[in-house]
Order: sequence, then C-alpha cells, then structure tokens
Amino acid sequence: QVQLVESGGGLVQPGGSLRLTCVASELTLDYYTVAWFRQAPGKEREGVSCISNTDASTNYLDSVKGRFTISRDNAKKTVALQMNTLKPEDTAIYYCAAVATFFPHCELIRELEYDYWGQGTQVTVSS
Repeated sequence: QVQLVESGGGLVQPGGSLRLTCVASELTLDYYTVAWFRQAPGKEREGVSCISNTDASTNYLDSVKGRFTISRDNAKKTVALQMNTLKPEDTAIYYCAAVATFFPHCELIRELEYDYWGQGTQVTVSS
C-alpha cells in the first residue's frame, strides 16, 4: 500500500508559524498532484491548498491566502505547507493527499478523486 506521511504539526500561539511536510516515499512524485486538507472537530474536511504536478501551479483556500505557502520537491518526494500568522481558526488535523494526473488546474480536482492520503498531523493554535 502506498502511504503518505505528514509531520510538523504541534501547538503554537496565535501569530506563530509551523511547517508541515508530507513525504511520499513510495511515489514518483513528478506524476502526482498533491493537496493539503484539514478537518476541525465537528466540521467537514476542507481543502486548504493544492499544487499541480505539471507547472507547479498552486491554489489556496481564501482564508489562508497570504499566510500559507505550498511547495514541492519532487527529488526529495516531499510537499510542504508553510503556515504563517496562524490563527485559532486554523486548528485542525491536516492531511496530505495525492492523485496521479497531469491536469494542471488542481483547484478543480475534487476531494473524492485523491487516491492516497496520509494519517494526518494535529495543528493546534491557542494562547
């Protein structure tokens, strides 16, 4: 089974930063579009950001634009989510997900289309 592994979560104060990393060691990452999702307690999972496998175009949830940055390093088989100026509303379990596609518009790929998922990493923003 293909596994994605997230790391980098933790407890931070409002205004702080965290960098999440997704390792896709069993995938040739060049072929995959990767996205970050999050799920807060009692709420549905929502897409946070995605990055295409073609031209590395990116997309962000409106509430995180300007604060979060997604990036990829295909050689290292990793995708990162740099999260700055964190807010309590960002508290959630964050998941990375991947799908093999060369479709460049990752914002149009639905959650249900992602084939591979990580176990999640907890991000808690609290004073």
